[in-house]
Amino acid sequence: MRRTVHFSAILAVAPCLLAAQTATSVPPARIINGFDAGRLTRIDKALQTYVDSNEIAGAVVLVLRDGRPVYEKAVGWADKESGRRMTTDAIFRIASQSKAITSTAVLMLVEEGKIGLQDPVSRFIPEFAHTQVATHAGAGTGITPAKREITIHDLLTHTSGISYGTDSLVASTYARQGLGPAAGWGWYTADKNEPICTTMSRLGSLPFVSQPGEKWVYGYNIDVLGCVVERASGMPLDQFIRTRITDPLGMKDTFFFIPPDKRQRLVTVYMNDSVGRLQRAPDNARGQGHYVEGPRRNFSGGAGLLSTIHDYARFLQMIANGGQLDGVRILAPRTVMLMTTNQVDTLMKSFSPCSGFGLAFGVHDRFGCDDFSSVGSYSWGGAYGSSYLVDPKEHLIILYMENRLPRKPDVSSRIPALVYQALVDPRS
Repeated sequence: MRRTVHFSAILAVAPCLLAAQTATSVPPARIINGFDAGRLTRIDKALQTYVDSNEIAGAVVLVLRDGRPVYEKAVGWADKESGRRMTTDAIFRIASQSKAITSTAVLMLVEEGKIGLQDPVSRFIPEFAHTQVATHAGAGTGITPAKREITIHDLLTHTSGISYGTDSLVASTYARQGLGPAAGWGWYTADKNEPICTTMSRLGSLPFVSQPGEKWVYGYNIDVLGCVVERASGMPLDQFIRTRITDPLGMKDTFFFIPPDKRQRLVTVYMNDSVGRLQRAPDNARGQGHYVEGPRRNFSGGAGLLSTIHDYARFLQMIANGGQLDGVRILAPRTVMLMTTNQVDTLMKSFSPCSGFGLAFGVHDRFGCDDFSSVGSYSWGGAYGSSYLVDPKEHLIILYMENRLPRKPDVSSRIPALVYQALVDPRS
């Protein structure tokens, strides 16, 4: 009888011992606002692998949920040659990430009644009253008048027909005017010793590559709007953005040309050679650019801003919050809804089969088409390799910054998947 009792006691205790052993060997996951902290370390490993393999010099990643950071990491080098490590307050050339900020400036003026979405651009830049379109004509190029005037809405949605002038149809014409192939990679104007309105007025005399409203064409659209902001507000674009957007939002490191006291935080630009080896980019428009030394006169609303990952996160959080942040309202919620809703139907499908385009952002319209983001997510990036994604359903913001020319999405395109695989408490 005593043996039976003893064996029963062992059987009763055994499950508890097994449970204790399992708890010791497999600790429970630490959850940070819905993210598995252990799975987030996969981002660390991936980034370090890219640096160690000399694919990138360095990068910064920031992930926010509900406005609070769940992941932040700087890896590699801000400048390899001098041994300057990458830091989370590094200043990057954000190129086309400038577009959303300039589009915000335009829409602020729309809210004030100073600009109308259907206004013809010629109301602010007379040279756009009679634009032309280049077409293929046998072995040559034909020029035909535009069927209608280009509107503010056309520019915001990139449906004006204005390219960057690098396509063979118009490249030589643009080059003679200091644009297209003569402007760095096509979008670059920081070396020009003239105001942006002078450059854009000259652009208005050149042929575009599509009739207004007929195609989605990526080009100087938002640079034209930078001039519109100046004409409608009566102040230079840099002053408008500083006084109306970046200063109110506490974005202290966002500007067109870097202040002398912050130049040591500017990241060096690198490029991959023909066999993939990383090297320092040259000191010209196709490399380091004229953001430190230069004329400092041409404010490119489409591609000219510098910023940090934290500054740009504040801008995106304002958008995600429906136009306000920390008690400062920049836009009305209805305006933000327009910005983040597809305005171009299917015109963008040849460029991105999974997206449409709003009044500032690419808008994701199919779940599982090319990434893990929810339907309604919006995103964009810059020519130097930076990118961002806002997922409203998950209350999630993902930012990646590096400086490498020409842009190669080989690294940045993998970051969202590395973030979403760590999200273990989804809301959608």
